[in-house]
Amino acid sequence: MMFDEKNSGFFIEPAIKRNKAKPQISKLRLALLFLISAVYAFALLAPFYFNTDMNKAFSLVIVYFYGIMGAIGIVLIKKAYTNTDRSRQLLSEVLERSAEARAITDADGNMIYANDAYCRLTQEDKPQDLTGFAALLHKNNADDDLLKNLHAKTADGGTHNTEVSLWVNAATAWFDLSCQPVKNWPGYTHWRFDNITTRHSMELTVREQQEKLRDFTDNAPVGFFSVDETGRFQFANDTLLRLLGTDAATMIGKLKLHDFLAHPPQNARAYDCFEKGGYHQHGELLMKGAGNRIFRAAVTHSITTDENNKLISRSIVYDLTAEHKMKQALEESQDRFERLFDEAPVGICTIDGQFIISNSNRMLCSILKITAADLNAKPLLSLVQGEAQEKLSAWLTKLAQAQQKEPFIEIAIKDISVQVFGRKFSGGDSFVLHFIDLTEKKKLESQFTQSQKMQAVGQLAGGIAHDFNNLLTAMSGFCDLLLLRHKPGDPSFADIMQIKQNSNRAAGLVRQLLAFSRQQTLQPRVLDVTDVLAELSHLLRRLIGANIELSLHHGTDLGLIRADQGQMEQVLINLVVNARDAMPQGGRITVQTQNITCKGDVILSNGDALPHGDWVAVSVEDTGTGIAPDVLPRIFEPFFSTKDVGAGTGLGLSTVHGIIHQTGGYISVHSVVGKGTTFTIYVPRHIETATEKKAAAAEEKAAASDLTGSARIMLVEDEDAVRMFSARALGNKGYKVMEAASGAVALKMLEDGKFNPEILVTDVMMPEMDGTTLAKHVREKYPHVKIIFISGYAEDKFKEHLGTDVWFLPKPFSLKQLATKVKEVLES
Repeated sequence: MMFDEKNSGFFIEPAIKRNKAKPQISKLRLALLFLISAVYAFALLAPFYFNTDMNKAFSLVIVYFYGIMGAIGIVLIKKAYTNTDRSRQLLSEVLERSAEARAITDADGNMIYANDAYCRLTQEDKPQDLTGFAALLHKNNADDDLLKNLHAKTADGGTHNTEVSLWVNAATAWFDLSCQPVKNWPGYTHWRFDNITTRHSMELTVREQQEKLRDFTDNAPVGFFSVDETGRFQFANDTLLRLLGTDAATMIGKLKLHDFLAHPPQNARAYDCFEKGGYHQHGELLMKGAGNRIFRAAVTHSITTDENNKLISRSIVYDLTAEHKMKQALEESQDRFERLFDEAPVGICTIDGQFIISNSNRMLCSILKITAADLNAKPLLSLVQGEAQEKLSAWLTKLAQAQQKEPFIEIAIKDISVQVFGRKFSGGDSFVLHFIDLTEKKKLESQFTQSQKMQAVGQLAGGIAHDFNNLLTAMSGFCDLLLLRHKPGDPSFADIMQIKQNSNRAAGLVRQLLAFSRQQTLQPRVLDVTDVLAELSHLLRRLIGANIELSLHHGTDLGLIRADQGQMEQVLINLVVNARDAMPQGGRITVQTQNITCKGDVILSNGDALPHGDWVAVSVEDTGTGIAPDVLPRIFEPFFSTKDVGAGTGLGLSTVHGIIHQTGGYISVHSVVGKGTTFTIYVPRHIETATEKKAAAAEEKAAASDLTGSARIMLVEDEDAVRMFSARALGNKGYKVMEAASGAVALKMLEDGKFNPEILVTDVMMPEMDGTTLAKHVREKYPHVKIIFISGYAEDKFKEHLGTDVWFLPKPFSLKQLATKVKEVLES
């Protein structure tokens, strides 16, 4: 081993630079050949030189010749060694000046050469082998067999390298470790330890940037792709792959652009997205997505070429599905708002800070009876006048200043009562106002008030009718008893008949009260309206006078109705008398009947439609003065009359209204001022059953039959006069009558067992115990007893108590009506 004092590195002989080794060895071989030849020649010729027999001069010449040859050999050897030393110094200078660690080992792994950089790296002065670097690898937890494995790979004569990370000088450094066999020097290996920390850092930075770029590209909200001149995909980011429902392995270099277009352009190149092509293509396309989903996309397709005239495309795909859904949702929301605004059941408008109407809906225009064109851009305060304008202005001003505590205001706009709710939009001076039409509400309030009044009057009328019916029953009944003794021709007959007729008139007035209060007990029967009008025609002509013409028009095959005949006669009389009073100068009254099958096309005067079904219509038309529009809604109110004081009671039309509705019918009126009025009543058409025909025949038979009998009757009535008349009337017919002034008295008499009745005739409303309670007790002890309720109240008040073997006789009743009802019950 020879240490180079000039440099810190060292050589182990021989160490010759690879590119100078072959010339130096050739020169050395030549010098040695000369030297060896001279020595060998001298050795052979020396004996001859010392042989005296030879020519000494010749021998000397030969010796000198070979000496010169030896000298030349020595000179050549010296020169060869001098060149080798210079080559070694040159090689040493180059390796030592290298900033990277270098080393040369022989076949046994011994260190032949190591430069200063290697010694500094391994912190060794004179390394004998590569154990210093191996220790450094071990210290950094690297593969201990790294050097051995790397050296083994050089058996193929090539250079092999690997990268390792080492902790050197308190920092991490990356080295490129390469191993290369020395040519023409078998077993010798050249080791390089290049510090690539800077390069590695740069490469790491580049990789990180590339990863960031790739991550940005793959996770961008839009798809990126590139295709070649054949239309095959050369690049696609993850976003596009997800949109198209494929992967890079399936798509790149295999699938074409047009494979994913729902409608590929027909006359275009393979790499074009649109028919017209071009270098810059953009627009919307339908593309095939994952799961065969067709979606709309915005595509920007740019085409260019590189320096080799090779096509390059850079394209962007943006899925418009979410945008279209948002747009559709926005349109739907706007449509819903417009429908909500325009079709709202209340009036709505928006106003600005100056109270100018900016927009209004259909209902507000309908409420105010003004078009939207005339309403929009109009000051709201111009719609009202006087105090209403000042009131609305003050309310809006407080609302604008957020000082208004009342959420609404009621004002009149163009004679229309409205309720206005207001709210100020946040972040501006605009308002939204809601208008509620109170016209119908006010009408309902008025109708409710009127109905309460009618209910109170009805209750009063019912109470009055009950008391009057008791009085009238007694008056009419005692007249009937008197007429049994005073026949026509008797001086008292006329007086008795006058009393009876006046009691009948009073009974008619009570019926009007009950009809008005709808508490009248009707006795419906099947009627032919044509027959009813025929019977009334003479009376009607006497009522209307000579200056009015009465015309009757009967419908063909007119249907039957089921109603109380007396009440229907009263309705017709009232309508004809009203028509007469509307024609003080004379005129014509036309009464017409007809069948109507309603399918919803008949509208009544109150705006309602007549229910579907078959009806019998009776109209009374006059040519009188007509009814004013402001009066028309009130004509059916009780006690309302346009006649002079004393000329009417105000109960005529209200009685008609009550009777018709109690019968299940409807009434409508049409009037034109100066031309006349038409009242039309609609009564349900009735189909007479076999049972009703049989009952009618039985009624006719009973009217003509004998009304006497011998049955036992218990009569319970708290009104003495009614009880006395009823007892005498039934007694005169042969019945055995037991009287009782109250339910309690009657019950005590029955409990004594002295009387076993067959029929119980009892008033309904009595003190201590009413008639229904008495009937319940009687039925418990005498189940066979038949019960007849008599009352001045309507049958509806206690109809739920009526069952089998229970009948009803309304007050006032005559002697014949009482006897007929008892006979009917006995024979039932």
